[in-house]
Amino acid sequence: MILLNGKVAIVTGASSGIGRAAASLFAANGAAVVLVARRQAALDSLVAEIAGEGGRALAVVGDVSEESTHREAVAAAKSAFGGLDIAFNNAGTVGAMKPLAQVEPHEWAEVLSVNLTAAFLGTRAQVPAMLERGAGALVFTGSFVGNSVGLPGMGAYAAAKAGLMGLVRGITADYGSAGIRANALLPGGTATEMAGDQAVREWAAGLHAMKRIAEPEEIAEAALFLASDMASFVTGSALWADGGNAAVKL
Repeated sequence: MILLNGKVAIVTGASSGIGRAAASLFAANGAAVVLVARRQAALDSLVAEIAGEGGRALAVVGDVSEESTHREAVAAAKSAFGGLDIAFNNAGTVGAMKPLAQVEPHEWAEVLSVNLTAAFLGTRAQVPAMLERGAGALVFTGSFVGNSVGLPGMGAYAAAKAGLMGLVRGITADYGSAGIRANALLPGGTATEMAGDQAVREWAAGLHAMKRIAEPEEIAEAALFLASDMASFVTGSALWADGGNAAVKL
């Protein structure tokens, strides 16, 4: 089944991890994809990989905490592919790992900027383009951190990821009647660059009922569902893709 045939999607944080896996999966399902991240070489490699498999992709190099990056991505989607239907606002950072009272204000601001304010900036650029198409789907990568648990040293990250749920509900209230859907994807531990060394990954696996962490491709599959018309009546919600982390504490 080709779930995104004829659709145009933006994927942020596309140079690695969940974003890279989602961009490849979206392209394989028929979408033209605009890839956004800071690393030119990694994006160019993915564009070439997608093109080699018969897909369509282009790269926009930029920092998601800057409004101009999102404007450029939307402009690229419209000029190269004719419009915008889907945005997977996935880029994020853990930031400084320390107890909250030791977090410097600039460290707090950086974490919220990349994880939460960037999602707002993306929305602000993306929604008008989707309204031009008469519909659209926004997906935001949240986390089990901040939504089902707090973890030591991750207070700023938890606050930002919890804030995404408010953003999702706000978008739904403002634009649901106009055909714009917004949902949060809440992964558990995932084998990405942010996951730490093997010892940390083994500790994280123990938090999950399935006693393992996810592969990026597994989270990408959940993002594909939310982005596709299979989720046509799903909006304002959170999809847990966390191996049972939120359901149990063993």
